[in-house]
This record gives sequence, structure tokens and C-alpha cells, in this order.
Amino acid sequence: MKRHPGTALGIFLVLTGIGHFIIPKPLDLIVPEFLPGNPRFWTYLSGIAEIVIGVALLSNSAKVIFGKSIRWWGAISALTLFIVVYTANIKMAIDWSSREMPDPLIAFARLPLQFPLFYWAWKVIKKFQEKPQRS
Repeated sequence: MKRHPGTALGIFLVLTGIGHFIIPKPLDLIVPEFLPGNPRFWTYLSGIAEIVIGVALLSNSAKVIFGKSIRWWGAISALTLFIVVYTANIKMAIDWSSREMPDPLIAFARLPLQFPLFYWAWKVIKKFQEKPQRS
């Protein structure tokens, strides 16, 4: 069975999404305050989003919505999600800046480490634009 672009990204997102339900507390702590309601709601919602996007990336490429494959929409959604949740990483860096070392170092190191995720999703988007993928 030939792997298609986005398989690894899809698996990554499904696994990280499941992690939101297994260990939600650390993720609750980095939900930005400007979001209304209980942080757990946002932790679970982002976990569901990651799972749904991951499943889209792993789906049958013959499925099309608005002229684009579900996998392409999954890749676009992954990039969008990574950009949106970057605010949680910024919040974490700010909140942890007054902690004892190595916490601030860890928090600030996470910021540039998110950029490979942006690039990964972008590469998958571009792969799906190059030529139609067949299952």
C-alpha cells in the first residue's frame, strides 16, 4: 500500500488529539484567558479538531468537497489549527517567564519549534496541489 502525502501528519494529529483527553490538565493551563468559559472545553475542542483533521488527512482521496480532496482540506485545516493554537504557546512563554529555570527556557524554546509544524502542513498542501492523489 502506497503512502500518500499527509499520512504521517494525520497520524501525528490523531495521536496528539487523543492526548488532549488522556492528559488535559497541562493543556488547560495554556488556554488563553480571552477565550470564554472553562479552559477544559477548549482543550477538548482542540483535541477533537486535531482528531478530525487527522482523520481527514488519512481519508480516501477520491472524496471531494468544493472541488478539493478531503486530504487537501485536512492539510489546510492543520495549518490553520497550528497558527491558531500558537497563541497558547505565546501564553505559555509569558506565564512561565517568571518561573525558575528551566521552565522559561522550555516555554520559549517551544515557540520556534512550532514553525516546523507550519512548514510540514504547508508541504502537504503543496503536494496535493501538484497533482491529484489516488488511493
